[in-house]
Amino acid sequence: MSTQLNELHFTHANEHAFHDALKQASHNYLNSKNDHVYASKKDIFLIISMIVLAIICYIPTLLTSSTVVYIAGYVGFVLLIMLLNVLGQHDACHNTLFKQTWLNRIFGRLVTLPLGLEPEFWRVRHVYFHHRYANIEHYDLDTEENGIFRQTPFQNWRPMMKYQHVYWPIVASFSLTWIALVFDWSDRTGKTPLKSRKVLEGKLDWALFLGSKICHLLLMLGLPLWIAHLHGIDIMTILLTYLASQMVASLFVVYLLLGTHWAETAFFEAPNNQQMPHGWYYHNFVTACDWLPSPKWLWRLTGGLNYHLTHHLFPGWHHRHYPALAAIIARLAKQYDLPYRCISYRQLLDAQIRFLRKMGEVPK
Repeated sequence: MSTQLNELHFTHANEHAFHDALKQASHNYLNSKNDHVYASKKDIFLIISMIVLAIICYIPTLLTSSTVVYIAGYVGFVLLIMLLNVLGQHDACHNTLFKQTWLNRIFGRLVTLPLGLEPEFWRVRHVYFHHRYANIEHYDLDTEENGIFRQTPFQNWRPMMKYQHVYWPIVASFSLTWIALVFDWSDRTGKTPLKSRKVLEGKLDWALFLGSKICHLLLMLGLPLWIAHLHGIDIMTILLTYLASQMVASLFVVYLLLGTHWAETAFFEAPNNQQMPHGWYYHNFVTACDWLPSPKWLWRLTGGLNYHLTHHLFPGWHHRHYPALAAIIARLAKQYDLPYRCISYRQLLDAQIRFLRKMGEVPK
């Protein structure tokens, strides 16, 4: 695929009224609370508390001679870091965690370092490609062809894909490792459309990229192999704990995200004239949905990712506002005849399996 993509455009016919009504309703909501779109002090306090707790989990891994304590502390550290990415980094990449852009970038680099990811590449992929071009072949990099999953009707089929609804959790458990080893290095070496965005191109940026990768290995493997091993922790235990924790963290975020763009959604190819035949709002309604966990309060552990359609319509708002915004969207969508969907998590998983089965069938 070429690293240069032409800009796609969406027609806006018949969507102006919905846009104006949504803008006014969200503005009224914010004014009624005398609030802002960024994280609240309570949210920032939670983030800081989780960082402290993560550090508390990590320190014993370097001091203990107990394998059980080592594994529990290490896995706890990684899961807390993954939760920080869900609750904070996603907002930070949209500049809604902190008001200062530079603070969002620093936070993002710190909490992605234990996962081995390059936050700037992920941010550009997410904000400039996925959000703009959700479920559009060759434009949405989240659904680009990989030869393992058939994620859209326009991708090549392979015989093994008949079983992708069975093996997908195993493959998904390596998603963080795949991003760190394949996506990041492909982006870094100019082999993807990110090349057109000129992300991290200078010598200092190369140093930052390589330095982050080295620091990840030192933090997650180097120090344990050096210090924890001296206290009696077996080398194989250290290596397997690293791998297992990355797999568990991968599954945690994958189970929150994937189905939101697979569950009874539409997929598109870009027209030759680069002009989509429908509006931007309609496109988001048919390519994503909201879902609710049970019990409902568990949404606070999803970082608002369950309100995925709402997030696509309000990417510049912190996720604490999503329940209220989703209610506004549901009301106005009904009024303006737009297909808003809010389903249960069970329905989301069922729809995801149906989608994988369908994409795994031999194309006719």
